[in-house]
Amino acid sequence: MRQDALPLYLQIADELRRNIEEAVFNVGDQLPTELELSKRFGVHRHTLRRAVDVLRQEGIVDVERGRGTFVVAPIALPIGKRVRFNEALKAQSLSPTWQVLRVVNINADPKLAKRLEIDLGSAVILFERLYLIDDLPINISSSHFPGQRFPGLMAHCETYRSISQMLIKEYDCDHLRRSTRISARVARPRDARLLKMPANSPILLSESINVDQTGTVIEYGVTRFRGDRMELVMEQTV
Repeated sequence: MRQDALPLYLQIADELRRNIEEAVFNVGDQLPTELELSKRFGVHRHTLRRAVDVLRQEGIVDVERGRGTFVVAPIALPIGKRVRFNEALKAQSLSPTWQVLRVVNINADPKLAKRLEIDLGSAVILFERLYLIDDLPINISSSHFPGQRFPGLMAHCETYRSISQMLIKEYDCDHLRRSTRISARVARPRDARLLKMPANSPILLSESINVDQTGTVIEYGVTRFRGDRMELVMEQTV
């Protein structure tokens, strides 16, 4: 599709996005005022606001009432031995929240049985949630737990705000990372909708095997991160 076939506000959003990618505006920079941008593109302020809102929804800019619009940095998430998602974000003065998407019982298919090191057809609890920062969706996380190991887990998933805390308090079970595989993918339609991303946007896909203090597998996690807002930083363990 030709660029000029797009609605005007999307053309403006594309131009501003390119400016940011090409470092015309850097992280922390304030964009020109609405009046300045309206004059630059020859549009009414309403059209300009729609363009800026597209970038805000993509997590590229942050609109601060009374101050202006600023280019924001990707959120860095360290990948280390311990699984500490909430703590890592709070250390960056961020306040993550989550929405429970589903907590359901399923049976282990061949892939899940291999990842969790359980028998084919065994009970598995799928706990899926959407994480947000300042109302911006940043990832969808799907945790798979062996059902026999964690009786009552489904009820706990609805009350705890940290999986690590839930496991240690309810089951005296540590939450350690054995391995993580990271790849780049195109977001599936459902994920793109939940993450409020344009169709066919890139995501970072993280697949983790987590174990307890004895080395027994307790979780197979699949997380889809927004590729435009998240950086995964591998921590070296000694």
